[in-house]
Amino acid sequence: MSDWNKERPVRLAIAVDDPMLSDRLALLLAHVHGIEVVQAGVDADAVLKAASRARAEVPLDPLTAREHEVLTLLAEGASNKEIAQRLGISAHTAKFHVRSVTDKVDATGRTDAVAQAARQRLIQL
Repeated sequence: MSDWNKERPVRLAIAVDDPMLSDRLALLLAHVHGIEVVQAGVDADAVLKAASRARAEVPLDPLTAREHEVLTLLAEGASNKEIAQRLGISAHTAKFHVRSVTDKVDATGRTDAVAQAARQRLIQL
């Protein structure tokens, strides 16, 4: 069992190469109850590090607004024809959007697209 003192704030060091981002994070976290921001290199309970530049540039949500609508209907079990009717588009366009969604979430089919999107937190089931 840990002897962690719940009364003592968590000491958080910020180890970010970009000084402007580091300062901004420190300002944002300075007023959070239960967190004490300390200088990098000082004894800390946790260290906040920046993601690599390549990873930071990856969009968090690769889907367009229309693709989200299609994904929601896929999760409801709608066919391409039903998707087309509900969104006021052609069946061909609905099929195109379904294919785009499956490609973007790296799925093998409609059901897998819904499962992958849920795992990626693009939708909630």
